[in-house]
Amino acid sequence: MKNLIQSVVAAAAFVVPSLALAANWEIDPGHSSANFTVKHMMVTNVKGEFSKVTGTVTFDEKDPSKSSVNASIDASTIDTRNEPRDNHLKSPDFFDVAKFPAITFKSKKVEKAGEGKYKVTGDLTMHGITKETVLDVDASFKESKNPFSGASISGLTATTKVNRKDFGLNWNKSLETGGVLVGDDVNIGIELELVKKDAAPAVAPVAKPTK
Repeated sequence: MKNLIQSVVAAAAFVVPSLALAANWEIDPGHSSANFTVKHMMVTNVKGEFSKVTGTVTFDEKDPSKSSVNASIDASTIDTRNEPRDNHLKSPDFFDVAKFPAITFKSKKVEKAGEGKYKVTGDLTMHGITKETVLDVDASFKESKNPFSGASISGLTATTKVNRKDFGLNWNKSLETGGVLVGDDVNIGIELELVKKDAAPAVAPVAKPTK
């Protein structure tokens, strides 16, 4: 009996270190942002940025399907380098930030799409409307050390394209020369710096010795 228990303990000691670790990361809002590009007056692209992104990322390197993303963007931080335009974008004509202060993304599925590449499917909620959206994610997840805090850090880049009218952002104005003031398709880019919080080991069944 004693030898059996010792064998079980030894086996557990061998197996546990080899279990995949799901690393938990927190988005660093001071070094992260969400940007967008949209056609302006049919002739050029205007770029803007949301400067405050918060949330968490869980990444399981051994099984990416167990990974997840939960992020929130402060809509009031929109910046297109034009204050009157920014105020218009914050108004009920567009984001209506007083009523809908946050743009959120909550993942539902993570799939590997190449070396360091992933397809992340989730619910994007903007202007009070939720639509399933797929992010193309480039994530090396190569850890580095912050020389000031000593924390482990990493990063990722995500891109997608949405139609703003799918989220009720319908305001527009016709041009005398034809076309409209604002395009419908919006290219979105997200740059995240991540700070490692801890590591959650995958759950493994506990072997019980038999009598």
